[in-house]
Amino acid sequence: MKILVTGSAGFIGYYMVKKLTGRSDEIVGLDNINDYYDVNLKYGRLKESGIDKEQISENTYVQSNCYPNYQFIQMDLNDGDQVRRLFKDHQFDRVVHMAAQAGVRYSIENPQAYLNSNLNGFFYILEACREAHVEHLVYASSSSVYGLNGKMPFSVHDGADHPVSLYGATKKANELMAHAYSQLYNIPTTGLRFFTVYGPWGRPDMAYFLFTEAILNGKPIEVFNQGDMQRDFTYIDDIVSGVIKVLDHPAAPNQNWDNQAPDAASSSAPYRVYNIGRGSPVNLMDFIHILEDALGKKAEMRMRPMQPGDVIATWADTSALEKDVQYHPDTDFETGIREFVSWYREYYQI
Repeated sequence: MKILVTGSAGFIGYYMVKKLTGRSDEIVGLDNINDYYDVNLKYGRLKESGIDKEQISENTYVQSNCYPNYQFIQMDLNDGDQVRRLFKDHQFDRVVHMAAQAGVRYSIENPQAYLNSNLNGFFYILEACREAHVEHLVYASSSSVYGLNGKMPFSVHDGADHPVSLYGATKKANELMAHAYSQLYNIPTTGLRFFTVYGPWGRPDMAYFLFTEAILNGKPIEVFNQGDMQRDFTYIDDIVSGVIKVLDHPAAPNQNWDNQAPDAASSSAPYRVYNIGRGSPVNLMDFIHILEDALGKKAEMRMRPMQPGDVIATWADTSALEKDVQYHPDTDFETGIREFVSWYREYYQI
């Protein structure tokens, strides 16, 4: 198969490329390498994939010097003509769309970035998949779509219509857009609602990364909602394993779908939405203590109120994914944090 991985200089995209290159598939990675966070980390991931920074220029293919079945192109998904040309040149069989503007709090500061990347960029991917008759589009949604939902654990079979951030709203919009294209053009699409993905090479805007940096530098950490929060942390290896299982299992119509009692996670069209998480939320204060143990250093904590756009807890019901593709995450949080801390010390030479 020929597979496109968007966001391949990003956290999940990088690991997807790394895993897929071990198969016989032909892989093309795409990223615009924006400066939302330190681009050196993105170039570092690319280097690990055999892509040298000096060779990268916009809309030009770079062959990996590690993987003969991988090439990378720097491209902005808002350039519809270039995206169309990309799909025409390669005739992709399947697409893993991880590119997006991430971050809940940043969506309050810079909402335009989310409209550009998460709506316009996703539209051009959908249009290209339609024109190229792609076999399966797998795309990144988010647990942020659940917003004000209070029923725990979060289930894909329940409605998710009250996001509390523009980021969450754009991810819900992606699911709706995907359904429309699945219904109109019979394109199999699967949305994955990620739950707090963490691990080596992770995003530096995430709490575990920020806390590690602060603690090691003797700076205080900000603990929101006075520490009364929970997150369903999911280790990157478990995430990638699940995404590949989904990629290899194209969405199909639900033969039992009832428009009088519609299931939110499926359709009469070839459309699916799944939660992908650990299914075991961690209390914020427990998370901090586990991180302290891994670092061998205590944190100085500054208690803060709840932040706009944030939610108190996330908890994934992954039963649908377990049933359909035998998804079974097996990395406990303590192990995952130790792996991250080990990478952090090596990468930053601490």
